[in-house]
Amino acid sequence: MLTIDAQPFTYRFELAHTALVIIDMQRDFIEPGGFGETLGNDVTRLQDIVPTARRVLEAWRAAGGWVVHTREAHAPDLSDCPPSKRLRGQPRLRIGDAGPMGRILVRGEPGSQIVPELAPREGELVVDKPGKGAFHATRLEWLLRRQHVTHLLFMGVTTEVCVQTTMREANDRGFDCLLIEDATESYFPAFKAATLAMLTAQGAIVGWTAQAESVIGSLVE
Repeated sequence: MLTIDAQPFTYRFELAHTALVIIDMQRDFIEPGGFGETLGNDVTRLQDIVPTARRVLEAWRAAGGWVVHTREAHAPDLSDCPPSKRLRGQPRLRIGDAGPMGRILVRGEPGSQIVPELAPREGELVVDKPGKGAFHATRLEWLLRRQHVTHLLFMGVTTEVCVQTTMREANDRGFDCLLIEDATESYFPAFKAATLAMLTAQGAIVGWTAQAESVIGSLVE
């Protein structure tokens, strides 16, 4: 049994029954010219967590842990992208429109790919999801159960949207979840802070949070 110094109290897990879930570290959200920037956001905030996320990923791989990557990406015909999602707000480019990195948030396009620093390796699971949560309209739960996974460590973007949604979905399905604080980010600092507080309130009502170094340290002890 491994332990992580976490909030609101110690997190315990077995590596063989735990997956590291990396949420939507895609070029469309993180790089200039992508969907995140078309919404008027400063993408450098998200770029800043890439080195930390990479350290966690490398340590997890070295320990032999199972890795899951998610991508928010739609079918080319947008049949899985309802108007209530595509037509929301006033971005310069909408989902499916042609941008500097191909069609925005469409499977197979350059912008939908994970940034090179965190690129999946052979044997790691990659889940393309049409919604904010990684359990919606995907086989993720079935795949986790097949691997006898009971615990999930999360990192990725954005904290208050796809990360939090997936973590809450996982909590409802009985997984014990931990979010790595300095390996997740939001375009809005206040939203990240509020999310961390909500997740850990009332005795880890949704889950735990911890710093990357605490996670890495638990793997090398």
